[in-house]
Amino acid sequence: MTLSLDSRPFGLLPTGQPIDAWTFNGPGGLLLETITYGGAVTRLLVPDREGRMADVVLGFNDLDSYLASNAFFGANAGRVAGRLTGGAFQLDGKIYDLVRNDPPNHLHGGLQGFDKKVWTATPLKRLDGAPSLRLTYRSRDGEEGYPGNVDVAITYTLGADATFLIETEAVTDHPTPFSTTHHSYFNLAGEGTGSVADHELQIHAAEAISTDKFMTLLGVRKAVTNHGNDFRQPRRLGDAIPSLFKNHGDLYALDSSISLLAPAARLVHPGSGRVLSVSTTEAYLQLYTGASLRGDLPGKSNIPYGPYAGICLECEGYPDGANTPDLGDIILRPGQRLKHTTAYTFSTCLE
Repeated sequence: MTLSLDSRPFGLLPTGQPIDAWTFNGPGGLLLETITYGGAVTRLLVPDREGRMADVVLGFNDLDSYLASNAFFGANAGRVAGRLTGGAFQLDGKIYDLVRNDPPNHLHGGLQGFDKKVWTATPLKRLDGAPSLRLTYRSRDGEEGYPGNVDVAITYTLGADATFLIETEAVTDHPTPFSTTHHSYFNLAGEGTGSVADHELQIHAAEAISTDKFMTLLGVRKAVTNHGNDFRQPRRLGDAIPSLFKNHGDLYALDSSISLLAPAARLVHPGSGRVLSVSTTEAYLQLYTGASLRGDLPGKSNIPYGPYAGICLECEGYPDGANTPDLGDIILRPGQRLKHTTAYTFSTCLE
């Protein structure tokens, strides 16, 4: 079994700054590629039950397309992933106003969040030989309105058990909200094959957060029992999506531990036999069905991505935790070291 990690140029920013692509070669032909722009995962090749490979994440072949897109394809979202209510929070007696880039709320870190930053890549040597890459970035005090300097490290590893492991660490010199997520759109049939309606989804959560018409989090956990957002048992997405609010997907409260990986979700494509199992130390999972994709973004196969072309399973803290810490305190303080892990594990089933 050959495990390797190699880099190549991916393009230049308008400033002339180079962006690199790093390619992980894992077991059984498994391949993952990420770029230093946004830490975006641009390719993820996974075998089906017959050993045939397909790229199971949406994205682009060139840097210019990533620069022009606001879809967060494969990227790290932060400082705070998800919707921060009203675009403002109070911390230690001071009110901080943020850009309302998803009116009336602040979404995924703002106009120039982590998805639009250049990350420094450093290969790591692991005892088990698995290819591993550490991506680091310093978010400066005042960036997108957030207080404090934050040093972030996100480590990608492609393990021998066909697991894409994401380990996040952060420290700060001033109290600040902090909660990132990985934002890949998955289509286990292969990107460019159309809708994920034929996939089956299970989410290990008995409660979700209520929202208003703007998808604003209302700070109330509500049981999914007898509601259309109940995925405790596997459901075909084509049947489930029409019963979701705005066909979008909710924020689910997971039965998780800050120190132990806990099952969060399982996605199955019966046609290919590909299975994606998601585990995390995070407390929440945001389901996003790709409902807002409009067919105006030609992807890697030069086929436009229409609604439901990929599904996001975003493991994160409570996005509005700065305002409602009882649902999840996301304030990072000096002297603390935040650590979270999310694992996307691929396998196959017979039918």
